[in-house]
Amino acid sequence: MPRRTPLASLVAALLLTGACAGPPTSSPSALPQPAPASPAGSAAAESAGAGSAIEADAMSGIDVVFLSTMVGHSERTLQIVRLARDRVRDDALRTLAAAVEATEADELAAMRGWLPTSGPGASAAAHHHDGHGDDAALDRLRTAPDADVDRVLRDVLADHQRSAADLARSHVGVGRNERVRDLARRIEQSRTAEVELLRGTP
Repeated sequence: MPRRTPLASLVAALLLTGACAGPPTSSPSALPQPAPASPAGSAAAESAGAGSAIEADAMSGIDVVFLSTMVGHSERTLQIVRLARDRVRDDALRTLAAAVEATEADELAAMRGWLPTSGPGASAAAHHHDGHGDDAALDRLRTAPDADVDRVLRDVLADHQRSAADLARSHVGVGRNERVRDLARRIEQSRTAEVELLRGTP
């Protein structure tokens, strides 16, 4: 199988960083735009998300459940990439993992700001996310010998991100709030691209 090039990694980083750098656009066909990931960018996403919380009453229960589930999923993604980032040997994989981390940190700040803190949806929004996903996958990555870390990270992260893409794809068809549905479209696109890149390296 072809080896990933630095150019492919750069394209991946641009795609992933632009997947959700702030509130989604209202146009379903809008493509993600590249945006720098930084602490300031994360703060801006959190601020924008907090302002959007006033629209929580316009969300259906399924929208709140989706956001709450994706918060837990992104928390686990950050655990995965941070656990392995100092041991990764392949430069392209390291670039991809950094892009994933930056993108999902910004998404996480935005989604937390969108979730209602009071009202009928608050209990779903406060869902406890510890243990989200397969803890055995984290253990597998944690105990992998140095020579196997790259391969194990690709496997674990690809499986994890495929589940996010599937969840997001399903929500596009059932969600009621267009902003949340647009976020789901972006997540489906970015996670699918990530899986293709992760599986495209031997």
